[in-house]
Amino acid sequence: MRLKDLHLLPKFRDCLTYLYVDHCKVEQEDKAVALWDAQGKVSVPAASLGILMLGPGTSITHAAITALADNGCLVLWCGEEGVRLYAQGLGLTRSSALFLHQARLWANPETRLQVVFRLYRRRFEEPLDDSLTLAQIRGLEGVRVREAYARASRETGVPWQGRSYRRDAWQAADPINRALSAANNCLYGICHAGILALGLSPALGFIHTGKMLSFVYDMADLYKTRYAIPIAFRETAQGTKELESRVRRACRDAFRESFLLKTIVKDLQTILDLDSRGRVVELERFHRDEALPGELWDPDAEGGVPGGQNFAPPETEGEKEPW
Repeated sequence: MRLKDLHLLPKFRDCLTYLYVDHCKVEQEDKAVALWDAQGKVSVPAASLGILMLGPGTSITHAAITALADNGCLVLWCGEEGVRLYAQGLGLTRSSALFLHQARLWANPETRLQVVFRLYRRRFEEPLDDSLTLAQIRGLEGVRVREAYARASRETGVPWQGRSYRRDAWQAADPINRALSAANNCLYGICHAGILALGLSPALGFIHTGKMLSFVYDMADLYKTRYAIPIAFRETAQGTKELESRVRRACRDAFRESFLLKTIVKDLQTILDLDSRGRVVELERFHRDEALPGELWDPDAEGGVPGGQNFAPPETEGEKEPW
């Protein structure tokens, strides 16, 4: 049974980050799901879960996918080689208001540049000089990331020769690069879920461009030096046995303990210049009844004309339809 009012769901910023499972069966249980394996059943509160990661040996029923989608839970199929296939429901909103706002910011070079500068400023602890050019800021960002790698290497004793990753040759990378890839993928997943939960587009990036996850990469770069890099180096320093699995679990725990979901929502609101309620003021005219169709765009009408109605002229006696 579908929820009649999505506002009954917990706020995305208060959800659990993600749950990784493998070698089990996922079935619907009431309006949530349950995991079955050799040891028995574990119930999962789908309404308060951001991402369910399905590893090897996992099967899931159609009803379970429906329940997860209705609860706004992103589902990821994960392979041992780090390859992921993303599948998603509709997120936690049916309004396109924030997406339209994002598109306006993206389509105008002036406002897009403003968002780019806001994204970069969120990465630095110290304020950036307003006179800096975009090229100069990119240079400073390169220095910041390079120093983060060097610092993590010094603190953990893990040698660092530079970032190297090939999707088609996972085991060819050294342990630290595999750990970084696993940590980054976890970060991409939680940022992707946050973007979808607010009704935004993961493809309309401001710094990154041309990929279906460009905005995901924009947001994830805010948190890599805080989460992905230190976690990857720390777990690699403890050995290479089950390295990728340990990295995923460490990311999960760090995301939960630091309330990263709340941070992502707050940062999205700041970067896209939203009001404190997470809703764009000039788009308040959009009807909040999510069961009704939206407006129809009209260049001569401010905002649009009402949807869900027939605009054909009234028939006159003896008149035939033109078709």
